[in-house]
Amino acid sequence: MVTRDVSGRGRRVLVLVPTYNEAENIREAVRRVLDAVPQADVLVLDDASPDGTGRIADEIAEVDDRVRVEHRRGKEGLGAAYVAGFRIGMARGYDVMVEIDADGSHPAEVLPDMLAALDPDPSVGLVVGSRWVPGGSVVNWPRRRELLSRGGNFYARLALRIPVKDATAGFRAYRADVVRGMDLDSISSRGYFFQVDMTLRTLDAGHRVVEIPIEFRERVAGESKMSGSIVREAMVKVTVWGAQRAWLRMRGLLLRRS
Repeated sequence: MVTRDVSGRGRRVLVLVPTYNEAENIREAVRRVLDAVPQADVLVLDDASPDGTGRIADEIAEVDDRVRVEHRRGKEGLGAAYVAGFRIGMARGYDVMVEIDADGSHPAEVLPDMLAALDPDPSVGLVVGSRWVPGGSVVNWPRRRELLSRGGNFYARLALRIPVKDATAGFRAYRADVVRGMDLDSISSRGYFFQVDMTLRTLDAGHRVVEIPIEFRERVAGESKMSGSIVREAMVKVTVWGAQRAWLRMRGLLLRRS
């Protein structure tokens, strides 16, 4: 895979696309990414999909040297796939690493705006494609799922005391240096909470998070990977981490007063 300068800004961009049973979507997902940012590279991280997603991705890579496929041993979760992709991206010297779903729900056409938002201010370490800022929206979602996402993000914002309105968003662009400064070995989050975890680590390291509004569309083909256990993991961890952080703030205040 050859790294490329994106938009003449001297940056090399790697777009990470984790997959599990996305045979119906992967060709279109890769096409949309490369149409939006032709100079980027795409890394498909396939968790041994039984429906042949990995084989289709290999076929795409055979005819386009901007695409590479990493075949993983099995279904290990979203967080593990992205951590593996981050390690590959850092080892190959990329400057920006993008997360995007393979199901077409994230508008790849917004990628140039997200990449541009990393440019003006070096303090910006993460740009999020956000559903819940003004101008953002969701399409074809059941009301229950929308309320769950809005409520979960509101709870995370209050419990963790973070300014990000869509901390669970899966459409993101990181400065590679931000990820390089993280202890990736300590990341145990595997599902929905992974994005909250990464948001928190970015903010705690002193970097700014910028949210760009997007129109999120429910997948047309394939099955959603969201489950009750993934949501429960997220809520439990947000509660525990929120309590720990509140205690540390209180402890610090008491120590200063003493």
